Amino acid sequence: MSISATVTRLDKFTAPYGREITLENVDYENGMRVLRVHIREGSRFTVMDIDDRTASNWGAAMTRWADQSPQQ
Repeated sequence: MSISATVTRLDKFTAPYGREITLENVDYENGMRVLRVHIREGSRFTVMDIDDRTASNWGAAMTRWADQSPQQ
């Protein structure tokens, strides 16, 4: 038995070296919600489903790193 889900694309962008990043919100019928991160590198795909806390921690860490960039 599979649980149905509604998938909504949040963003899609290109990263260095031709990598393609796609972010999706996934709402499951049982009330669970995850952020799905797709990273495409040529023919290789990495897909991660992360919870709210992980997304918040990851986003904050990336923002701190970006804020320290010498290009700012």
